[in-house]
Amino acid sequence: MASPLKPMLATLLLLAIAFPNCQAKSKPSLSGKQAIHHAIGRLAHDIEIPKRNKPKFQPSPWKEAHATFYEGGSGTFGGACNYKDVAGQGYGMNTAALSSVLFKNGQACGACFEIKCADNPQWCKLGQPSLIVTATDHCPPNPSLPNDNGGWCNVPREHFDVAKPVFSQLAEYEAGIIPIQYRRVPCQKQGGIRFTILGNPWFYQVIVWNVGGAGDVVGVQVKGDDKLKWTQMERDWGTTWKTSAILLGESLSFRVSASDDRDSTSWHVTPKNWQFGQTYEGKNFK
Repeated sequence: MASPLKPMLATLLLLAIAFPNCQAKSKPSLSGKQAIHHAIGRLAHDIEIPKRNKPKFQPSPWKEAHATFYEGGSGTFGGACNYKDVAGQGYGMNTAALSSVLFKNGQACGACFEIKCADNPQWCKLGQPSLIVTATDHCPPNPSLPNDNGGWCNVPREHFDVAKPVFSQLAEYEAGIIPIQYRRVPCQKQGGIRFTILGNPWFYQVIVWNVGGAGDVVGVQVKGDDKLKWTQMERDWGTTWKTSAILLGESLSFRVSASDDRDSTSWHVTPKNWQFGQTYEGKNFK
């Protein structure tokens, strides 16, 4: 049921405008405006306004793309997103490098996708199982090769270059490249968002990782407990954000904004004597 607060407040304000000089009989010391203001205050205090929580991230419709595989290890699959060790950071080997159209200059870092081999009975594994992968790297274009013969990650192709162990769960290696279906899905994470602080006393970098919900981050703000007010950080590259505001000597809070327009605020996640190179845990998206 809609709250009656708005129409009631509107009526009282119209009365205040229409009768600016009227006197309240019950309290002669108050003008008409003052009496109405008191009434509005009491009304707003007595009526409970329900919170409007933004809906959780939902899977997107299925789309078509292609996938190849590449060799490497847990320390190399984080490349363009600046994940130092995808296995140690909880992403496992289910990672993917995205073509430029999907990578979006690093904004897609941390986004989760469900992918499955499609329409290729010769190479697809029986049952066409689907897997969840996290975007951790960029598959750069190769303009010297045609889009349909080697230039798999050229614009405007939507392409996933996945870790070899992942590809083998979808199709046979010999296929080389396979058609797939994919969709965005919520990221399921253990624990809170992690903040790794790097830099020096004059320049600060914060790697934001282990983000649940939408997974990809579009904005980060930082606040201290003393002089530093809420300050918008800039994306340096991938999951790394930067600022020249002085953070040293303050207990830091972070506000992370995801692509689904939801925010997660982590209050006082660091002590005042935090150290460069250390990782601190905050609040995750539910």
